Amino acid sequence: MKFFRGCCLSLFLLTAFLSISGQNRERTFDVQHYIIRTGFNRLTKTVNGDTTVKLKPLADGFKTFTLDAVKMQVLSVVHEETGKALVFKTDGTNLNITLEKAFAAADVISVRIKYRIVRPRAGIYFVAAKDKRPAQIWTQGEAEENRYWFPSYDFPDDKATSEQFITTTSADETAIANGELVDVKQNPNNTKTFHYRMSVPHATYLTSFIVGNYAKVENKHEAVPLGFYVYPGTEGIVQFAFAKTGKMMALDEELLGVKFPYNKYDQTVVAEFQFGGMENITATTMADTEIYAAGEKGVRLAATEVLVAHELAHSWFGDLVTCKNWANLWLNEGFATFFESVYLEREYGRDAYLNDLQNNANQYFAEAAFIKHPLLNLRAQPNILLFDATTYKKGGYVVHMLRETVGEEMFWKSLNVYLNRHKFGSVESADLQRAFEETTGRDLDWFFDQWVRKAGYPKLKIQPQYDAANKKLLLNVMQTQESNAQTPAVFRFESEFEIVTANGTETKKIEMTERNQTFTFDEPVKPTDISFDPRDQVLAKSEIEELAEFRTTSAAGQ
Repeated sequence: MKFFRGCCLSLFLLTAFLSISGQNRERTFDVQHYIIRTGFNRLTKTVNGDTTVKLKPLADGFKTFTLDAVKMQVLSVVHEETGKALVFKTDGTNLNITLEKAFAAADVISVRIKYRIVRPRAGIYFVAAKDKRPAQIWTQGEAEENRYWFPSYDFPDDKATSEQFITTTSADETAIANGELVDVKQNPNNTKTFHYRMSVPHATYLTSFIVGNYAKVENKHEAVPLGFYVYPGTEGIVQFAFAKTGKMMALDEELLGVKFPYNKYDQTVVAEFQFGGMENITATTMADTEIYAAGEKGVRLAATEVLVAHELAHSWFGDLVTCKNWANLWLNEGFATFFESVYLEREYGRDAYLNDLQNNANQYFAEAAFIKHPLLNLRAQPNILLFDATTYKKGGYVVHMLRETVGEEMFWKSLNVYLNRHKFGSVESADLQRAFEETTGRDLDWFFDQWVRKAGYPKLKIQPQYDAANKKLLLNVMQTQESNAQTPAVFRFESEFEIVTANGTETKKIEMTERNQTFTFDEPVKPTDISFDPRDQVLAKSEIEELAEFRTTSAAGQ
């Protein structure tokens, strides 16, 4: 998901992180498959739902279980295999079901739940027609909003296949959902029912649909159909907003060595969407405000391009391999943000890549002035505050630093190992570290400790001195960040100084391992300019004092 903030969330974060959330969730069953049937009454904003949950117990003696089901009027619960009506209770948040007997771990149980939701509070949204946009109904599941429209185990550590039967409110409407369109049925009451099947297991929050009157523009990347659903009469927007989708897909496949994992990729615009986009599996949702901004100006906008690149990258990072819990969300969002920069690098050059990284760093620095949390955020809560600059912008920059640390070849090889090892599964930060360490043969615990498990960043005060008598340049580098239990007193990193003299420009490498270090270099003439980290190798703020003359003949050692 890409989140565009109109204001800084940090003041809200100050209170949001006072309570600590557990990383994982206890569960007693493994969902195998969902069959979700939905119909609607636009006038009353009512959802008529009918969901079958097919599951396997995780232990013998399984008789009761709980599904997430918020504010649903549950009409009936039936064990499909036996046809028996089951005892159930609802408390406004959970649906507690009692089976007719205890089952074993080897059993497979299908429970069918019929329910009604009037004016859902979240998860599913009714949008009225306005100007050129049609009336719409769409869903938004991340973090834990799909529990508002179908009973489920709504947490990212469980993956299941799914089917949807979506009945429109009129004959001219289309339904777009995850996976393969199996069938479209014309109904006697001037509606249609669309049957979609998603045969690849996926996290609950990625389940979605959109209903409305849409025009579809089609393309292909190799054998993968690309669908672009836009408002009728606005098909021209596709050339400005979406035309490079296939090129982006090819780039991601080339770099990762992993083909696009699914049988289609749709992108659909919706109105009044609270985010820029959402990577619902095979069926990305896009805010019309982000997409149509490009066409209104008659140009391809970089902001629109990186949004498309971001959501597409989630097909690998988030959809194929999913964070096991919200504490590890950076594994989804940090990589998707990094792939924005990677796309810019390939399309517009290295400077565009570095500029994007610097913009990311600045957004993170602005937020970190109020609050710091590690990328591995053990205080994460399943609400909008998950989607902050630390998780996205710092996350993307840390992936870049990992690339710089292990080198180009090892970086992409490690990601290939990571994706192939965990495809269709759930991951934690330790899984990424393990893949990189095993592939590179290097101990990277120091890197993951200071950049992933700890918070903050180095603040550097740099004092340069030139020793004219001995023709030496001394660079005293001090880390001045305030340290605590979360923020290290010493960040370890490698970087460079760019030194300009009358003889030309030189690059000098350094490795920082202490809080205060002095680096000494041979320099025949006095520098005219000194800059730190010209290639943006480290996420740091630096201040370089004016070059001073060294007054004695002794020089500090490196």
